[in-house]
Amino acid sequence: MSDRQHKAACVIAWPAGHSRSPLIHNYWIAQHKLDAEYRREAVPPEQFADFLKSLRDRGYVGANVTVPHKEAALALTEPDERARAVGAANTLWYDGDRLRSTNTDVEGFLANLDAATPGWDRGLQSAVVLGAGGGARAVVYALLSREVENIYVINRSPERPQALRKKFGKQVIPAGWDETTGLLGGAGLLVNTTTLGMTGQPPLEINLRCPVSMVVADLVYAPLITGLLALAHERGLRTADGLGMLLHQAVRGFELWFGVRPEVTPELRALVEADLLKGK
Repeated sequence: MSDRQHKAACVIAWPAGHSRSPLIHNYWIAQHKLDAEYRREAVPPEQFADFLKSLRDRGYVGANVTVPHKEAALALTEPDERARAVGAANTLWYDGDRLRSTNTDVEGFLANLDAATPGWDRGLQSAVVLGAGGGARAVVYALLSREVENIYVINRSPERPQALRKKFGKQVIPAGWDETTGLLGGAGLLVNTTTLGMTGQPPLEINLRCPVSMVVADLVYAPLITGLLALAHERGLRTADGLGMLLHQAVRGFELWFGVRPEVTPELRALVEADLLKGK
């Protein structure tokens, strides 16, 4: 396929209607005046493997993959080291005839923190991560890449944090929810990777007894200002929200598919914010 031919990419999900990826990528496509488009594809799990086999025949140069297909995408593609470490793939592209995959949640998380809270990792010795699922795996991988010395992973059941320690090493320290307040007293970063605080989910109940220098990040982006971020604002803490991560994680996929590296701008953020506030 030449650069002058029409190109298409998509997000594959089940269901797919909630995804803001088309809004983001089609904004960039229009901005760069590309002969391209980005679509939603609602694909049930039992049809996912066949859909990937026919991805190129459907006219796609690549795709994003989200719930519930990220782990299946890892198994059905050629993942890079990052995707294997995280245990999930969210961005697919063709390298010749090979369908490759990576996980851009890692760089999305880091780029968002770098933009929203510059210097957050300077001298950072201790971070607290709430949750131990796929989002937490990406966050732990990202924090290790910035040489954070101690990463406390707090989860209601101990098995998942133990699995993260086994995967990533002794810098990952499993902890229980009852230890949260004590750990925050010496932490430089708190990251919520759970669904607590998300629209329609129970609130995240936490005591932010912490240094004034601590940075708070929440992967949840609906609502835009979660209860955790509101509490952090009241304490005068610096924060990074989930929408910023959503926007930054989209950059690399766009570059892989269309050959242009886009920018996360205030205008794009305002566009997605407005769409989220509609509650669609």
